Amino acid sequence: MKSRTPKPLHPLAGKPLIAHVLRTAGELHPEAIVAVVRHERERMAEAVLEFAPHVRIADQDEVPGTGRAVEQGLEALEGFEGHVVVLSGDVPLIDAETLQALVERHEREGNQMTLLSAHLGDPTGLGRIVRDEAGAFVRIVEQKDASDAERAIDEVNGGIYVFDAAALRRALGSIGRDNAQGEMYLTDAATRIQSTGGRIQAVPAGDIWAIWGINDRIQLAAAAHELNDRIIRRWQAAGVTVTDPASTWIDIDVTLAEDVTILPGTQLHGATAIAAGATIGPDTTLVDTEVGEDAVVKRTDATLSVIGARASVGPWAYLRPNSLIGDDGKVGTFVETKNSQIGAGSKVPHLSYIGDAVVGEGSNIGAGTITANYDGQQKHRTTVGSHVRTGSHNVFVAPVTIGDGAYTGAGTVVRKDVEPGALAINVAPQRTMPGWVAANRPGTTAADAAAAANTQAPNA
Repeated sequence: MKSRTPKPLHPLAGKPLIAHVLRTAGELHPEAIVAVVRHERERMAEAVLEFAPHVRIADQDEVPGTGRAVEQGLEALEGFEGHVVVLSGDVPLIDAETLQALVERHEREGNQMTLLSAHLGDPTGLGRIVRDEAGAFVRIVEQKDASDAERAIDEVNGGIYVFDAAALRRALGSIGRDNAQGEMYLTDAATRIQSTGGRIQAVPAGDIWAIWGINDRIQLAAAAHELNDRIIRRWQAAGVTVTDPASTWIDIDVTLAEDVTILPGTQLHGATAIAAGATIGPDTTLVDTEVGEDAVVKRTDATLSVIGARASVGPWAYLRPNSLIGDDGKVGTFVETKNSQIGAGSKVPHLSYIGDAVVGEGSNIGAGTITANYDGQQKHRTTVGSHVRTGSHNVFVAPVTIGDGAYTGAGTVVRKDVEPGALAINVAPQRTMPGWVAANRPGTTAADAAAAANTQAPNA
């Protein structure tokens, strides 16, 4: 991946690759799940336990290879004698239905080893499935160890297996490292199982994405597009309108109700939840945000926020964490909110910053309003009551309270609490100096315009 981040921790639809694999493993309801870690051991173990706290962590030693990884994973299953399913942390699109069918095939056929394969147009870099003339499984050969004829085979090993636990233990005990990579290959277990008369089958997957491994960012992007397409189709089938799937991205944990409309250029991330009838977009990004019924959110960036029913947000609004917009509320054009509650029916229509504030119900915040919430050391709260009308270009210097039903004049800097029903203004007499332009800017277009206006005036 050419990255400081371990490959299984790269994100896909809002979760690291390993989380998708762990989720699928859990859907099989196994007796135990073991995660074998080696590179970046602490980071990997922490991530695994975050998404699956009951997983057993096994450490791979300095002996390289998938065979050694599985061998040490089996040590965490001492005494277990059932079926062992082996998955890879970089194959995120394998699904529980495919795995369940593979396990059932394994049981029904009495196999000691059953593996998932796929036919690819370009099998470069992958192990090939060698079959005899009757189509029966013969062996797996890695590309670096394959002959020219074997490299021409298009059926590849998907790296997903079901083993009989006892047969797997016996096979792993006799695997060496005599190969081009000097590794202990898990695929060599097939040869050992066959040598003792064990039955092996390779089952081609109907969906090549089930075995799609991530080895670089090109493959990661391809998997992301495929998973996103599946997520969008699932929501469309459930009654969600997505007008432009090509420009819409929806994470796997997002929830959408019926009659939601998603417009072009929208990204829904994390645990975002959209209620029935809401319209999101265009050009909107929501992260861990809740949106109520029939709300409209357009050209907006919101994180860890709650938008009430029938509320209107945007265009070009920025909701930072802990913003709560009440039912029927409005946050309009070029408005930023942070750690603030806008009450039901209240409006912040234009060009404002509302931070660390509470606004009651039915209030209107004038254009260009700023809550001055930071004194250089601490953040302070602003409280605006219900049914308040504030003038344009106000500054509320926190901590300050504006009571219910109060008004403030345009250009007011509110430094002291305003009692309910009062009018707060900053009185500054306007001074007008007649003839200033003619005296100080002679010959300008402004002077000419003023002279023409004065000539035409009745009392000029």
